[in-house]
Amino acid sequence: MELTKEQLAFFDTFGFIKLSGLLKADITWITEEFEAVFPMLEEKHDGSKRTMIVPFADQREKLCSLVDDPRIAGIAKSLLGDDFNYMGSDGNYYTGDTGWHRDGENRARRHVKIALYLDALDGSSGALRVIPGSHRLDDKFGVDVKRVSQSQTALHVAGPDVPAVALDVVPGDVLVFDHNLFHASFGGSTHRRMFTLNLCERFGEDALDELRAYILLHAHFKREHYYGSAMLRSAGPERRVHLEQVDALCGDYAERTKDLPELPLKALI
Repeated sequence: MELTKEQLAFFDTFGFIKLSGLLKADITWITEEFEAVFPMLEEKHDGSKRTMIVPFADQREKLCSLVDDPRIAGIAKSLLGDDFNYMGSDGNYYTGDTGWHRDGENRARRHVKIALYLDALDGSSGALRVIPGSHRLDDKFGVDVKRVSQSQTALHVAGPDVPAVALDVVPGDVLVFDHNLFHASFGGSTHRRMFTLNLCERFGEDALDELRAYILLHAHFKREHYYGSAMLRSAGPERRVHLEQVDALCGDYAERTKDLPELPLKALI
């Protein structure tokens, strides 16, 4: 599939799009695969705090296949070009609120997140809230909206009361948003399940040092390679296009990252 010109205009204008029911037919196996990852890596979620695994989809060959899925790849190609980069995946059991934040401030190229929620959520139960247009970093609104990250002190408005759109979801819906977009969630349970695929436009040959720095900046979890072994092992020629830039820079990944501190989850949200 490809996004229509209207959908692309919506994304460009507001910084996100919701594709209702896109993976509804596959949600049973996707959920089963999600549930298989956590015990495989001996991660225990007791509800007291967020539990996060990186890389996530990379741990199971069937989850890896989502990168190749024509629906997911079609979205990515529409927004990022046919040679987009797969930049990894995180899997989460969420607990409680997540405050207002951006996932990055990327000006040189577009970075997007494709999010799959495995529980029905609305604005009162932890659904993703977004501030439309806040991905446009350098216009006046994009600058002023930074205040929401400290909304109580800067605006005398509590986080849940910041004007925003709550993206209600049921399993099978797909949310896509720009990393620059301000987003948050409030009122959720202690066992909300969600995982994401992170993608970006391909780096130019003159920007590979920038890509290397980006990889190291996001090396929060100790591992032998930026990608999981199942992602690399099961990759065919089509997927290799989306892995090759990062893979080429990761020959000494474990050595380069061994002394980096592992950041607390609150720094990664």
